[in-house]
Amino acid sequence: MTQQEIINTIALTRLSHIGIVGLADLYRRTESATEIVSHARNIRDIVPDASDKLVAAFGNIDEALRAAEAEFAQDCDLGIEPLTMADERYPQRLRECADAPIILYYKGQADLNQLRVVSIVGTRHATPYGQDLVRRFITELRQLCPQVLIVSGLAYGVDICAHRHALEQGFETVGVLAHGLDELYPTAHKKTAEEMLSQGGLLTEYMMQTRMDKSNFVRRNRIVAGIADAVVLVESAEKGGGLITARIARDYNRDVFAFPGPVGAKFSEGCNHMIRDCEASLICQARDLVDTMGWPTEEAVTAAHHSEERPLFPDLTDEEQKVVDALLRQNDLQVNMLSVQSGIAIGRLSALLFSLEMKNVVRSMAGGTFHLMR
Repeated sequence: MTQQEIINTIALTRLSHIGIVGLADLYRRTESATEIVSHARNIRDIVPDASDKLVAAFGNIDEALRAAEAEFAQDCDLGIEPLTMADERYPQRLRECADAPIILYYKGQADLNQLRVVSIVGTRHATPYGQDLVRRFITELRQLCPQVLIVSGLAYGVDICAHRHALEQGFETVGVLAHGLDELYPTAHKKTAEEMLSQGGLLTEYMMQTRMDKSNFVRRNRIVAGIADAVVLVESAEKGGGLITARIARDYNRDVFAFPGPVGAKFSEGCNHMIRDCEASLICQARDLVDTMGWPTEEAVTAAHHSEERPLFPDLTDEEQKVVDALLRQNDLQVNMLSVQSGIAIGRLSALLFSLEMKNVVRSMAGGTFHLMR
């Protein structure tokens, strides 16, 4: 990824009157911000159906480029990594979402494309009941599946509880922020955020010196939802950010889970209603999520290592072998991640997976993952 491509991508986000979805669509058409910027004066050469509003937006490209250059220089000074959609380090699960940011700003050590990612969300007013649910869930998850990235929003309540217990249990954990990485809100969580930089990271779509508008926190929720395989709602009132995140996750076809709470309890109403309306699967412990997702537990992995090897697979085509090789390197992948690992387009990959299922080489699991039968 060249420096100029990063600067050009940042510049595109500075153009006014282009919505999130429109910007993502524009970027996906060329997979190159540099290509788009080079046609700023004649954008219809590469986007024939460009609206008059889009054409007008590129009239401010010079100003946007100056701001982007300043942002990039500051990022370098502070050790912040801008990740464009074309960067292999960009979260691939998020990339498939229609309204994904075309660039993210990241500071930390965690791989954002880990095999399993769980987002834990809920109220800012977590009760002792909710705090205990988070602690027990993360502790049990660590015993069952030690390799999971825990994501949340670094807010008060359930969010910070999730981050802190993840750190205690040795999980990497990433906080998604609603502002630039030049500051931290809330400041009370600064110590935890500093720990996360070496055992996880901080992620945002916002440039430095971005005002912390209320709408930013709502927009931030789609990243928390889109980056994960599953979203766990711990406690939520009838309305709240955690509930919004869970519903966005459903729209993204992510698995959504919710802990039930006492009937009539203010901060259990959102969870109970989602379960009642079949918008979330009820869970009481981490094993419920692991079993539903079809993730092999630590015990199962250990047992597999001691079992006899299966006979060689039946004759496979070259493309089928590529799929198998990808799953041998990293089993239980979702289609989008398997497409990245195998280098095969999703449309073609679907047909290959069906063929491999018929040969009893792979099995479709809950959560949209595919498991190699070995």
